[in-house]
Amino acid sequence: MSVNIEQSREHDDVMYPQVLPFLLIHAGCAAAVWSGISWQAVAICIVLYWLRMFAITAGYHRYFSHRAYATSRVFQFVLAFLAQSSAQKSVLWWAAKHRHHHLHSDTAQDVHSPRHKGFLYSHVGWIFYRQHDGTDLVKVSDLASYPELMWLHRLELLPAVVLAGLCFLIGGWSGLVVGFLWSTVVLYHATFCINSLAHVHGHKRYVTGDDSRNNWLLALLTMGEGWHNNHHAYQASARQGFYWYEIDLTYYVLVVMSWLGIVWDLKTPPVQVLRNEHRLGSRAIRQAAEQLAGRFNPEHIASAIKTSIHETELSLRDALLLLQQRADLRLPSVPTRDQLLAEAQRMFAKTISLEDIVDRAHELLSDSVSFLLVTPAQPVHAKSTANGGV
Repeated sequence: MSVNIEQSREHDDVMYPQVLPFLLIHAGCAAAVWSGISWQAVAICIVLYWLRMFAITAGYHRYFSHRAYATSRVFQFVLAFLAQSSAQKSVLWWAAKHRHHHLHSDTAQDVHSPRHKGFLYSHVGWIFYRQHDGTDLVKVSDLASYPELMWLHRLELLPAVVLAGLCFLIGGWSGLVVGFLWSTVVLYHATFCINSLAHVHGHKRYVTGDDSRNNWLLALLTMGEGWHNNHHAYQASARQGFYWYEIDLTYYVLVVMSWLGIVWDLKTPPVQVLRNEHRLGSRAIRQAAEQLAGRFNPEHIASAIKTSIHETELSLRDALLLLQQRADLRLPSVPTRDQLLAEAQRMFAKTISLEDIVDRAHELLSDSVSFLLVTPAQPVHAKSTANGGV
């Protein structure tokens, strides 16, 4: 019964009115059978994809979410307008959700983690849930102070409607369907792949405490956003392809714009980050340690210790004392620090903070086992189980 209640709550949480337009935009792409496919419309589609992809990567992401460079108030508004023409909600909503994502990346509090909610939910499902509809203006107070951005926030679909109208005026029905709808749908899923696929497939150069990965194919399709593990290692960088062979078209365009004085103060990763010689922050160390400790079963370890207590002269007090001392544990089934270190070396990329991760994992595992040793087992009540009780 409790499972059914939970499923019902999730079912009620879906915002059905917002699902419909998303589905209609996808279905509308099939109208090309009726409108025809002109070369002009195909050209509009290609131009709008790359133009709006740049507005998303350079605008929504690197500027509004991370302030990776500076620009004028006029160009800031242009970036916001172009980005919102992609119909991916307002610039304030986008930046607030993305900043929240980085605070809780791949934890239970992340709004779109494949690890916790599955691939489909992280790719697209999360945007239709009522809990994610609101905008936490506290997280974007630096942006909310601009009246023009608040105006765009209130009229979030206006840029997309204006652009759709221009496509129709220029290319007719084919311009609207092929030029606007096709490019919008492809843009949707290329952007969404960074939330989903870039946390599942690819290479991890840096330990970031989450599942972010570098994916060269996504980098090509998204003008550099596919270098996602790089980005999570140093979020403030305007450049996400850290090496010459990591193609980052967004950064190249920003560099040209800096020559023209349109943008300036482009931030780049420090040498220590490029060489992977930087010390990790406490959050990354904690999250990586939780992953490492999660490779071992504390319930199994506690059970083995309890069995040993009955079979040997070891007392519960002695076992707890050994656990609290954080020494190399010579207890049944408890991994030694060297074993934890060996496992960490298999799990993680090179980092000078590996010892810190192992120490923290050692502490977490010891605390979990200690808690289980002193906590009496809870009896299972047949009646409540039969009735589906919580």
